[in-house]
Amino acid sequence: TGDGDGVRMTVELVSANHASAMAATLAARANRTGRGFGSGVYPITPQTECIELLCRQEIEKGSVVRVESEHSAMAVCIGFALGGARTFTASSSNGLTFMAENVFVAAFYRLPIVMMAVNRTLGPPWNIWAEHGDTLSLRDAGWIQIYCEDNQEVFDATLLAFRLAEDHRVLLPAMVCQDAFVLSHTMMQTEVP
Repeated sequence: TGDGDGVRMTVELVSANHASAMAATLAARANRTGRGFGSGVYPITPQTECIELLCRQEIEKGSVVRVESEHSAMAVCIGFALGGARTFTASSSNGLTFMAENVFVAAFYRLPIVMMAVNRTLGPPWNIWAEHGDTLSLRDAGWIQIYCEDNQEVFDATLLAFRLAEDHRVLLPAMVCQDAFVLSHTMMQTEVP
């Protein structure tokens, strides 16, 4: 279907994790004649399928770097952003706390990094239920935080986060948040350009 502006839209049945990866891929491909794209990724439940899909994408100018920890994932994004590339990563729960040092650094340097955060309970007690304590613990870290209600919002907010973070009047990293398993693994009809 068309939207009147010449953009063709398809409706796809995707999880919020895949919606985020698809939006990040579109943003990466849109920047192929510009500064390029870079991503540092490390798996943690329940965001793993987001980065698995991102790693399988062909991005004309840029790379997705698999690293040994969440701290390193954000460090890679910081390096790409300092070099002028469009950047993306994903994390969740304890992964966010492991990268907290670099989360603050990214905001301090006003780097336009976009991160998809799948909200999951921090321990103790150890569990995997949805809760916002992981991202809210970074409330004062200097990141814009966008909380999404459904998979379409995850897709749209990810694209919006790049535009917002890279706006020279803003220049702050942005976190797109979704509820663990409630959205991350639930399939919904999502419009994709």
